Amino acid sequence: MPGYEPWDADRATGIIAEHAHREGATLPILHALQETFGYVDGAAVPLIAEALNLSRAEVHGCLTFYHDFRKEPAGRHTVKLCRAEACQAVGADALHEDVLRRYDVAWHGTTRDGQVTVEPVFCLGLCACGPAALVDGEPVGRLDLDTLADALTERAA
Repeated sequence: MPGYEPWDADRATGIIAEHAHREGATLPILHALQETFGYVDGAAVPLIAEALNLSRAEVHGCLTFYHDFRKEPAGRHTVKLCRAEACQAVGADALHEDVLRRYDVAWHGTTRDGQVTVEPVFCLGLCACGPAALVDGEPVGRLDLDTLADALTERAA
C-alpha cells in the first residue's frame, strides 16, 4: 500500500520503544504503528503489553475501543462518510446505503480489489455543505455518488 511500510515486528518493536517512556504511552504507540504500517497488526498487542507491563487484554481493549484504529490494512483510498445529524438531515443515510451497495462493502470494509475502504465518522465540521466526507483526508461537501466517484478518480491520477 503506497505510503506505508509492510508490517515488520522488529520495526514495530523499535516504534514501541520510542514511545514507551511516555505517560499514557498506549495511544501514542498505537497511533505511531498505524501511521507507519497503515494499521495495527494483531502481533503488536503482545509487544506493546510486554513493553508497558500491561495485560494483552488491556492493550486489545484500547485498540478495539477507538474506532480509528484499523486491525487490517485499508484500501488504497479511504472514504470517511459523515454520519452526524446535520448530514443525516440532508439525506446522508440513503446516500450511505447507496455507497455501500455500489462498492459492495459494509462499514469498515474494503472493496475486493483493495482500492476503497469505507468508514463512518461522526461530524467533520462541514455541516453547512452536507452530506460530507473525507476522501483520502480531503474534505468533500455536497456529496453524492458522482462527486464521490470523481473524488476517487482525481486521487487515483
